[in-house]
Amino acid sequence: MKPCRSLLFLPATAEHLWPKATERGADALVVDLEDSIPPDRKAAARPMARTAVADLARRGATVVLRVNADPAHWQQDLDGMPVDALATVMLPKVETPGQVDALAHALEALGGGHPPPIAALIETPRGVLAARELAAHPGLCALGFGAEDYAACLGVPASPAALSWPAHQVLTCSHAHGLQCWGLAASIAEIQNLAAFEQTVLAARAMGFTGSVCIHPRQVPVVNRGFSPSAEERAWAARVVAADQAARVAGLGAVLLDGRMVDKPIVDRARRWLDAPP
Repeated sequence: MKPCRSLLFLPATAEHLWPKATERGADALVVDLEDSIPPDRKAAARPMARTAVADLARRGATVVLRVNADPAHWQQDLDGMPVDALATVMLPKVETPGQVDALAHALEALGGGHPPPIAALIETPRGVLAARELAAHPGLCALGFGAEDYAACLGVPASPAALSWPAHQVLTCSHAHGLQCWGLAASIAEIQNLAAFEQTVLAARAMGFTGSVCIHPRQVPVVNRGFSPSAEERAWAARVVAADQAARVAGLGAVLLDGRMVDKPIVDRARRWLDAPP
């Protein structure tokens, strides 16, 4: 799956949101069959989800499907689903590799040998403790950290004080296996005070998250901007790469720039920033 900074949730029953969904600027659109759909609406939502996935993919969107956690429910979620139109399938409340195995096998059977990868959402203390084993699963493209659900398990607000440690655990395991890692170490619920939300996003990027889900279109530009290098960072990166090239010509492995030593790890980060989408 291509790198995604922003993943905008669309409840499967929210047909009125579909026409403009591809104009919101999100890197991916998540058709949701889990938390945004009440239990008594799940059956009605499934055919609507199939229609939404096909329509959004036809219009060029990167489409993700969030299924329900219970295998009996996600099997129904996938029934008749055009899985070849999906960039990935989000599996919530993941706590064991066996949960990923079961979904991976089902997707392989449905996907004609080219199943979409899985994004495992870690939302509980058990999931955090299993993150090391989960991240090693070959069927994954990403881990997601569910801050609100995790905080609910603890019985506390979704604050950095409660979420920093588990977020770092998920991040470390994700990066150890080359996975994308989506999430915030704070609440995702802020849609009015976007200045405060931006600080949350910037803190998440500073921790190592690569993107975040969005629950409202207002959050999308903030997330895209927050998880992209700033103009100042790009300018710095260009100077670092130029200094590195000059050092190589001179036969040096490191060079002094702005009073700081620049060597390979710093050059690698600079190159990643220059390669990142604007």
